Amino acid sequence: MTKPVWRDGLTGLAMAGLILPESVAYAEIAGLAPGRALAAAIAGGLAYVLIGRSRFAVVSPTSSAAAILAATLASLSATGPAREGLATVLVGMTGLIFLLLSLLRLGSLAGFVSRPVLRGFAFGLAITIIVRQLPAIAGIAAPSGTIFTVLGSLGMRAAEWHPASCLLGVATLALLLALRRAPQVPGALIVLALAIALGAAVDLPAHGIAIAGPVGLGWPDSTWPSSTTALARLVQLAAPIALILFAESWGTMRTLALRHGDTLSADRELAALGAANLASALVQGMPVGAGFSAGSANEAAGASSRWAATAASLALLAMALFASGWIARIPQPMLAAIVIAALTHALTPGPLLHLFRIRRDHWVAVAAVAGVLAFGVLNGMLLAVLLSIMHLLYELANPSISELGQLGDGHEFVDLARHADAHPLPGVAIYRPNGQLVFANAETVLGAIARRARASTARVIVLSLEESNDLDSTAIEVVSEFAQSMDKAGKHVILARAHDRVRDVLAAAGCDVLAGGSTFSVAQAARRAVEQAGE
Repeated sequence: MTKPVWRDGLTGLAMAGLILPESVAYAEIAGLAPGRALAAAIAGGLAYVLIGRSRFAVVSPTSSAAAILAATLASLSATGPAREGLATVLVGMTGLIFLLLSLLRLGSLAGFVSRPVLRGFAFGLAITIIVRQLPAIAGIAAPSGTIFTVLGSLGMRAAEWHPASCLLGVATLALLLALRRAPQVPGALIVLALAIALGAAVDLPAHGIAIAGPVGLGWPDSTWPSSTTALARLVQLAAPIALILFAESWGTMRTLALRHGDTLSADRELAALGAANLASALVQGMPVGAGFSAGSANEAAGASSRWAATAASLALLAMALFASGWIARIPQPMLAAIVIAALTHALTPGPLLHLFRIRRDHWVAVAAVAGVLAFGVLNGMLLAVLLSIMHLLYELANPSISELGQLGDGHEFVDLARHADAHPLPGVAIYRPNGQLVFANAETVLGAIARRARASTARVIVLSLEESNDLDSTAIEVVSEFAQSMDKAGKHVILARAHDRVRDVLAAAGCDVLAGGSTFSVAQAARRAVEQAGE
């Protein structure tokens, strides 16, 4: 049964209570005015619901995008109006990149950032952002530099910690974590109301507690880059922001959609994110995406349609227009605690430990964590992408090789190393590359098989190509050379499980004997091989 629209409206109001303090805090992470984050959440959120199809996604500034934007702006060494203008141009270029990728139907590119790498990056990013929030809770100025610099400064300046700020921040964090045990209770909204009430009732700066400061909507004073060189540099820097935003957003959307049987198109969501970021740029906002914490909170709060996200954006607009004075009095330690609480889900080691248990991709994930912690957010993200591509290339270039044996007298042929009850056939060796033969691996794989074949007493070599539905020109040449080298060694080659396209391309390449002698099954090739070996 469809829930009434008014219930999605209440859900949206609760989401606004979460998005508002998070957005203000993310603006601080990026080194921009809080109003830019609010404008981004309003314009970007409304633009997304017009095109996007995820009923749970809440498009607003995210922690990862804020951290990468901060690192990007720091690398440009701009200040004042120039920094504001660069930030806006980066957001606009991020939106254009999304639209271009959608136009070219390249939504599948999100798969180039593997899940283990993305989880490792998210884990390292969560640690980085949480550590950078600790000075706000301690009531001291945050030092620049790596997180190790921040931690070192915190330790050396322990005597300067402000007791009231520490107490307020820790109490807020404890309250948020306690309220999380009751998902039906809008914890963020309750804490936001308490923060506003505290700021209105107490002169916090007089007691040494920092406050958020002005958060109203407005147009920052900006100057715009004009040279072609500067714009080309900004395109290069916007690409990583777009990549991590889409990987994070699509991961969130797809995960939530699968839970409820919803269907989404990656290319359409790319277009929606592009429109959201262009809308954010028009109001001089920040990069926006569908963060996992907001999306999960929206799902837990009972959202049944995109009306919840629409209501959240409209509620944020009302707060920015009519309650900016109250929001400005929110204590900084409470903002920091809200950010930390929102990121605690990313500190769960379960997904990383799972990789160690299954012994797959665990070191890649650990390297992604180490990259973010050691080299910073931007370089760590680029390293994470590079790790994904390197891991893909390594797996492609180094497929394993199985030697097959027969199970009993049946038609099943399995890996001899894994099945003790399987047996080799007399005078026959059967090899299977466990991956597609392509230019990157054909020589390595068939070279290894050739060495094993020469060392065996087999007179007939069966090469199973069940993993290769086609062959490129390099693989065709290598297969032909493999057959010729085996023939010179006194061994005959039969291709098994050869697909029609493989047979066609072999015949077209002049390898008629190989193509004509190939079989559709290993069992058929094995019978023919036994006959030839016995001759």
